[in-house]
Amino acid sequence: MGYYLSPRFLDRLAVHITKNFMDLPGLRVPLILGIHGHKGEGKSFQCELVFEQMGIEPVRMSAGELESPDAGDPVRLIRMRYREAAELIKVRGKMCVLLINDLDAGAGRMDQTTQYTVNTQLVNGTLMNIADNPTDVQLPGSYDTQPIHRVPILVTGNDFSTLYAPLVRDGRMEKFYWQPSADDRLGIVQGIFEPDRLSRPVIEQLVNHFADQAIDFFGALRSRVYDEQVRGFIRSIGISKISTYLVNSPDRQVQIQPPTLTLDHLIALGEAMVGEQDRLQNSGLAQAYVSGVQAEPLLPPSPAPATEPNGFLRADVASHSNGNWPEHIADHDIEHLFQQAMRQGHQLNLETATPREKAGNVWRSWSWPQAPRTVTDAMAGLQTCLHDHPRSYIKLIGYDPSTQTRTLEELIVRPQ
Repeated sequence: MGYYLSPRFLDRLAVHITKNFMDLPGLRVPLILGIHGHKGEGKSFQCELVFEQMGIEPVRMSAGELESPDAGDPVRLIRMRYREAAELIKVRGKMCVLLINDLDAGAGRMDQTTQYTVNTQLVNGTLMNIADNPTDVQLPGSYDTQPIHRVPILVTGNDFSTLYAPLVRDGRMEKFYWQPSADDRLGIVQGIFEPDRLSRPVIEQLVNHFADQAIDFFGALRSRVYDEQVRGFIRSIGISKISTYLVNSPDRQVQIQPPTLTLDHLIALGEAMVGEQDRLQNSGLAQAYVSGVQAEPLLPPSPAPATEPNGFLRADVASHSNGNWPEHIADHDIEHLFQQAMRQGHQLNLETATPREKAGNVWRSWSWPQAPRTVTDAMAGLQTCLHDHPRSYIKLIGYDPSTQTRTLEELIVRPQ
């Protein structure tokens, strides 16, 4: 299968890795390259394609290895993996890198409720120390005077603003924001569907129809296409025999006829997947379970003219310039939400997201001009937020200051 490798991605990684293997007099080269961007855009997979193209042998780590019940274990592991990569360079005579996937998930602070453990501090300190002294990386409890080979470090993540600031400073970490261009998206999706021999115009229409979705959506969509063939295979073997058939005969070839793909069929399956995404993001059951407060009906049972059929409030972005509320936005329902949160003594916050950011479940906190003390203040702040983000979704968040947990999470405005 001919997967697509973005020329821009290849260029950035190739330059960084090559610079770290060159002796450039008077030039301080950052050891770490931080590749960040929206989730599901293929950062890790593009890295693997670069490694294959350049003949690089990576040593991999994940965010789950950066925490342990025993303080110091993650630090020891990082140093061991780094020295292992240096030894591979020496023994095999080829480039090697240390790849740490999802660094922000293991070492970042997402909000005030994230625990900042001893291991998190040690991981940050160790990566900083390695970046400053890349040829003198020792294991705890031992010291080797012989310098080791310099090993470039690549880290991936979604939001590096959650990381310890001295770690991501220039000189230690070079930053690369990865967001596929239109040509990149088209090339990647074309590579995903290459075995199905879909024509380029069909791929273009499919990508344009789901323009707000991340790259991994299309890989999941192709997998969903084969569900019907798998159901037929299960029926042919028998539901009671499928376990024995597949597990006890691992070398047996499974024959499944590739389905005939059409644009309409792909769009129908994709829309079903988008619907599942929306139901997941808007369920909000976890907050009700954690807070222990029975959820009140936040919107009228029968949809008012001001609401969409799915119950979300709409905002006519063209009518905000005069400072008045749009006629078809149900401000009394929003007031009810504000009153409910303030009655319980909760702290209010607003989060915004463009349609593309919402598809990736990426929300940005919006700062109030001043902390709202009354419903009138909150409504005025919301109107300012609508003016600042006229084409965005807006979500109301309620915090319990004593426990720093979310007690309310409601989508109150969606762009028309």
